[in-house]
Amino acid sequence: MGITVKGNEITFSEDMFIVSKTDTKGNITYGNETFIEISGYSEDELIGAPHNILRHKDMPRVVFKLLWDKVQSGEEIFAYVKNRTKSGKYYWVHTYVTPTFSIDNSKIIGYHSVRRSPNSEAIKLIAPIYAKMLQAEKFGSMEASAKILNDTLQSLGVSYEKFILSYE
Repeated sequence: MGITVKGNEITFSEDMFIVSKTDTKGNITYGNETFIEISGYSEDELIGAPHNILRHKDMPRVVFKLLWDKVQSGEEIFAYVKNRTKSGKYYWVHTYVTPTFSIDNSKIIGYHSVRRSPNSEAIKLIAPIYAKMLQAEKFGSMEASAKILNDTLQSLGVSYEKFILSYE
């Protein structure tokens, strides 16, 4: 199936993986061919650029705070993220981000992210939650956004990780 463009949305087949690596500041140090192709940027434009070059305006900041807090503390995280291409199109991903450690495991030297095509049912559930969170950030605070996420997860009786992994 490969990559499909329908209007402003890009989708990609389940057997494709988007891979990127960053330094500890979030600057891209590597991107596989799928990452480059879907992003719409050239490899030269991506390498050295901040990974948030792909950040879509529909994504609540608190999701990235959660992600960064986890990986900077040495933990892995799974998340659903809506990304933006160079041309302004968008694509959803189910992402797995993990820290990369020095050879002696004494310090984090970067981050490695593998993204795959998300479950469409999960996107139907998470997109409205993210929209509410984004509104809370625009008219309130990141704390208000986090409260919406936490209240939603509590009502479902799951953690963020459990929610994300339950829709693989």
